[in-house]
Amino acid sequence: MKNHNNHISILTYVIVWISLLALTSITVTVAGLNLEKYTLFIALIIASIKSALVINIFMHIKFDEPIFKVFLALSGTTLIILFVLTFFDIIYR
Repeated sequence: MKNHNNHISILTYVIVWISLLALTSITVTVAGLNLEKYTLFIALIIASIKSALVINIFMHIKFDEPIFKVFLALSGTTLIILFVLTFFDIIYR
């Protein structure tokens, strides 16, 4: 198992935290705009960026062993498949 100490500086944590706050405010702003069908798409893209930041920086997956990345990719793929199936169900009702 790798040592996780000192891989990420405090400054990086602060920058990621500020980025997460900015992305959250962008999400709230986009939700208030009348973009119709693009609102959900933009919100999902912003949520994906936010989750990538949290997973890589705060959960230290970026520096973990490859097996953890494989499990994470597998669970992410499963989640995306469930989202796609849900959207097809909503579209063709």
